[in-house]
Amino acid sequence: MAIISEDDFRHTSNSTYRTASSSLRADQEALLEKLLDCPPPSLQRPKDRYNGTYIIFFSLGIGGLLPWNFFVTAQEYWIFKLSNCSSPATGEEPKGSDILNYFESYLAVASTVPSVLCLVLNFLLVNRVPIRVRVLASLTVMLAIFMVMTVLVKVDTSSWTPSFFTITIVCMVILSGTSTIFNSSVFGMTGSFPMRNSQALISGGAMGGTLSAVASLVDLAVASDVTDSTLAFFLTADVFLALCIGLYLLLPRLDYARYYMKPVANVFSGEEQLPQDSPNPTSVAPGSSDPQTPPLGPILKKTTGLGFCIIYLFFITSLIFPAICTNVESLSKGSGSPWSTKFFVPLTTFLLYNFADLCGRQITAWIQVPGPRSKVLPGLVLLRTCLVPLFMFCNYQPRVHLHTVVFQSDVYPVLFTSLLGLSNGYLSTLALIYGPKIVPRELAEAAGVVMTFYMCLGLVLGSACSALLVHLI
Repeated sequence: MAIISEDDFRHTSNSTYRTASSSLRADQEALLEKLLDCPPPSLQRPKDRYNGTYIIFFSLGIGGLLPWNFFVTAQEYWIFKLSNCSSPATGEEPKGSDILNYFESYLAVASTVPSVLCLVLNFLLVNRVPIRVRVLASLTVMLAIFMVMTVLVKVDTSSWTPSFFTITIVCMVILSGTSTIFNSSVFGMTGSFPMRNSQALISGGAMGGTLSAVASLVDLAVASDVTDSTLAFFLTADVFLALCIGLYLLLPRLDYARYYMKPVANVFSGEEQLPQDSPNPTSVAPGSSDPQTPPLGPILKKTTGLGFCIIYLFFITSLIFPAICTNVESLSKGSGSPWSTKFFVPLTTFLLYNFADLCGRQITAWIQVPGPRSKVLPGLVLLRTCLVPLFMFCNYQPRVHLHTVVFQSDVYPVLFTSLLGLSNGYLSTLALIYGPKIVPRELAEAAGVVMTFYMCLGLVLGSACSALLVHLI
């Protein structure tokens, strides 16, 4: 259905479709209204029975980020392996201390650079390689990588730490790239579905972060052997990736999903033709001279405003989290209590942020305001800039230039982290799910890839500037 106003947009269950001339567009809209008032049997929309499609997209969202989250948050495990401590400690200084000191920096580069490159690659492959091939291939590679890392958990690597480090970085590069292809491809596919399915996928990603934070806390509280807990985490990721492969194969078998996976022409005609992920789709994106490459210009023109919102949202978020958040200490740290020493950062930073982010994303399932063309949306996005000084004047340690701690209570970082996560989840989900809906439906998948690129760009810029911000405090 074509979008006329923001109110109409919020009730739209499919992405927009515009013809070249306004008169044809008006005729088409009138025709569609008649079809919606009394649709023929072949055009009636199936119901999402038992919310099966919603659950599948939610699970795919978890599967797309849970393995990566487990990989990144296994901090104690990497310290153990890269400190040559696979065998009992001898009291000698670890041989791989240089590797250990810069491991997080290497990991950050190994995760961000491949993501950007693979997003560009995925955009070029949108019409060249069927989405089914891209999704299943990326899931299979992710599963293979995690199986390799799972096997290495119990292997004594103390005699070949540099080689283990190289294997780990290579695995991270491959995992990050394939995860990006998987997430952007599935998100692009949801552009042809009602917005609640895009919201399910995005909320699933937040659930993956929350589960990894909970697992980290459990590990911190009860685990006696770091390799046992890491083995459990990695095996969980293996099982969930295998489950995602099965769920994706099940998706086209659901009537509701199959209806929205049809090409554009089929939705209007009611004809049964090739599915949307056919290698030779009949619809060609308007404005594209090469049917194999989606036209980037029209997508950028339509999504510029939302793109700014996404980039700035994730810029502010990654500027604060985790670089600033993880260095905010409890004011009662000197008491020696477990809350103020062992559990303060895991609880107030990782778990609280991820849970608030999940809540914000889930709220968009029921409330979708402001609209995609509203000036309130970028206003709220810019308002989040205030969170930066708020965190800077918490009990961030060590402090070199700014010696004054304004917020003299542990309640403040809890409140600010909740606001950071809630606003990030709600506003970013709105901007992301609006993107594929304001372009013609045949460009929805490519627009989804572009929206993911906006997000990645914001994360990269924020992460780069966070190092500068830390030195200013």
